Amino acid sequence: MKSLFRPFLVLAAALPLLLAACGDKEPEQRAAFTQFLQTRIVDKPGVRVPKLTDEEKKSFGDYAAHYAVITDFNAGMDASVKPLSGIMQKGAVRSLNDVVARRDDIKAVQVSLNEMGTALKAEQAKADAAHAQLKQPEDLKAVYDKAYEKTVSLPADTFRDTLPQLNATFDASLKIADYVAAHAAQIDMSGPIVKVQDPAVQAELNKLLQDLNAQAKNVQQAQTRMQAVMVGR
Repeated sequence: MKSLFRPFLVLAAALPLLLAACGDKEPEQRAAFTQFLQTRIVDKPGVRVPKLTDEEKKSFGDYAAHYAVITDFNAGMDASVKPLSGIMQKGAVRSLNDVVARRDDIKAVQVSLNEMGTALKAEQAKADAAHAQLKQPEDLKAVYDKAYEKTVSLPADTFRDTLPQLNATFDASLKIADYVAAHAAQIDMSGPIVKVQDPAVQAELNKLLQDLNAQAKNVQQAQTRMQAVMVGR
């Protein structure tokens, strides 16, 4: 009797293990998440970070937390760079009078830009640390890393690269404001008309203005690059 029941008992003991293995949803969750990353992010132009539906979260299982690394960074980046438009308006100058009269505004803008860069660097470091801790099968990791590069590394690096160029433009404006203040006796500004009595002062002022114009062109090019990254054009 014992010999007859022993195989049955062994089979019964193994059955829960087999059932547990059959109930593992990780392969389906991984496949769903991989497809989402490939079709909704990697294959799309520009930076696209869709919000997950409840059904998508359920289908991704634990991998939904991996996607949160990307969404959390983008939320932090949006908060960090949101003031940029207002900051640039505050620092915009259209004439030599503007440069001189708004010197304090320009310095305040530079402080804000530096704070923005610091905040963005911290957000990227936090995301990079979380990314490094993720445990992913190689097939998923290959696609996830592409999505991460496109939605985190590339926009963050590109935006941070534009900040020195913006600051260089404001530096050029401050140099002009300081030069005009130091040579106020030789420079007469009446509305849009500027008269300089000393030819040497006029030559130096023209040189500073040319540098400002060159820096402004660099900023336009930087903005074009940033637009290309974000929109995909």
